[in-house]
Amino acid sequence: MLQEAKTPDKTDISTVDYRDFFENGAVPLHLVSSDGIILHANQAELDLLGYQAEDYIGRRIAEFHSDQEAIEEILARLSRGEKISRYPARLRARDGSTKHVEITSSGNFQEGKLVHTRCFTVDVSHLERTRAQLRRQDSTYRQILEALPVAIYTTDKEGTITYYNRVAAELAGREPEIGKDKWCVTFKLFTPDGKPLPHDECPMAVALKENRPIRDQQAIAQRPDGSSFPFLPYPTPIQDEEGNLIGAVNMLLDLTDRHRAEETRSHLSAIVESSYDAIVSKDLNSIIKSWNNAAERLFGYTAEEAIGRSVTMLIPDDHLDEEPHIIERIRRGERVETFETIRKRKDGSLVPVSLTISPVRNAIGHTIGASKIARDITSAKESEHRIRMLMREVNHRVKNQFAVILSMIRETNKRAETPAAFERQVRERIMALARSHDLLVTGDWKGVSVFELLLSQVKPFGNEERINMSGPSVNLNPIAVQYLGIAFHELATNSAKYGVLSGNKGAVSASWEVAGSGPSRTFRLTWAETDGPEVQTVGQGGFGSVVLKRVAPEAVGGTSNLEYGPHGIVWTLEAPFAGVEATNAA
Repeated sequence: MLQEAKTPDKTDISTVDYRDFFENGAVPLHLVSSDGIILHANQAELDLLGYQAEDYIGRRIAEFHSDQEAIEEILARLSRGEKISRYPARLRARDGSTKHVEITSSGNFQEGKLVHTRCFTVDVSHLERTRAQLRRQDSTYRQILEALPVAIYTTDKEGTITYYNRVAAELAGREPEIGKDKWCVTFKLFTPDGKPLPHDECPMAVALKENRPIRDQQAIAQRPDGSSFPFLPYPTPIQDEEGNLIGAVNMLLDLTDRHRAEETRSHLSAIVESSYDAIVSKDLNSIIKSWNNAAERLFGYTAEEAIGRSVTMLIPDDHLDEEPHIIERIRRGERVETFETIRKRKDGSLVPVSLTISPVRNAIGHTIGASKIARDITSAKESEHRIRMLMREVNHRVKNQFAVILSMIRETNKRAETPAAFERQVRERIMALARSHDLLVTGDWKGVSVFELLLSQVKPFGNEERINMSGPSVNLNPIAVQYLGIAFHELATNSAKYGVLSGNKGAVSASWEVAGSGPSRTFRLTWAETDGPEVQTVGQGGFGSVVLKRVAPEAVGGTSNLEYGPHGIVWTLEAPFAGVEATNAA
């Protein structure tokens, strides 16, 4: 029920030494004037950035921000009376280092004018470094596994598959189910003499059960389409730093080409011919000696066209200086570790590749040439870009969700009478937020109609047939969906307890309209209960009132009005249409 907030008794706080609190607080604090000048800073603030008071106080706060757009936005929002909570920013310290911080700030207004702002600064540099390191490690791990031209997959200690690379799926002819399939990525297994081999008896299962690597045990796998292939597995247990079994990794070496090839063909030749990477060998004069099918696919030259010509035909003019350095290192017997560069196709187009170059030695160990592995990384480059964009978007949206949930918990905690009531109210409100979130996910975060949002929030309370909804087709943006969804939930909760939805008479009218034209259009929404049960007392000031009067309207840049009548309540919201309208962007 919407409850009345009691005005706290005024307490004499004149004896509290606020200056001591400010100066000696552990959290960095500072005051900034309305025109951006630092008025005061406590010692924690100065210690954070390494400045003396005379070098910091009196200067513009923008001088210490690495991102000028960020501080301009912060100051602009504060001047409008907005509160800033955990805003990410970067500050320049005296020693030239950058501090990653989160800023919480609000303005002090007198007679409607901004006097100064007060700011709490929290150093999160260590968290940012940790996140960056984890992202690099995960990216490196994934790239290594995806770069390998052989099937790789991993399992947990129970044998359930946790990862497989693209080559593994292509080899098996199927997409294994992560978290469900066990022991092996293949469809069916047989021993080399054709007898069925149960998955829980395969080499990977044995390696996990006995906690030891399994080697030299060939098998035959059958794909769903009926085709089969011989392979050599390399299941190896994975242990933690204390030696405890935590899973296993397996490499499936396809032996199809080796079985079909002549007995004199080496194992290396089979790998080269079946590789998904372009593999080229050359002598110490840079003359191409061998050329696999992947090289033909990648560069456009057939083996007949390439063999006998200089490898420089693949190198753009502005990269020709790479070849002499490569040959020099190969002559010394050195391996050229993987590096990224540009190469030229037969048609003149350029392709980004990763190259790994190793010496080729004769029977007595003399270097006679080099083997070069080239991988087209066009897709990888595009994927990296998409992943970076996705991570930024996910980060933004998760922060929005956290902000809503934290606000919900904070306001509920202020007003809940018992722990049980607090748990129930928070659960119901998070479920309401989840319903709004589900609608956004279904719509690819492009927006949700007012009708869909209203229906999703009132349906759990029943009697939705007594709610009349009318208005034009309006697609709400994600912010409006989340905050208006909570508002509708609070209205429906109150009505189900004390209003129209609690009895068998009366009706609820939910209507909306878009007034005006062009950039000045206004969105108006009204929730009105009529002819419902007589309201004996209607409390005000509870979480619902906070949401309806302040949180929801402020989130969309609008205003609201909440009226209480003897037979129900009337809530109206008015906001700029641009503040609620969904755009084409997700």
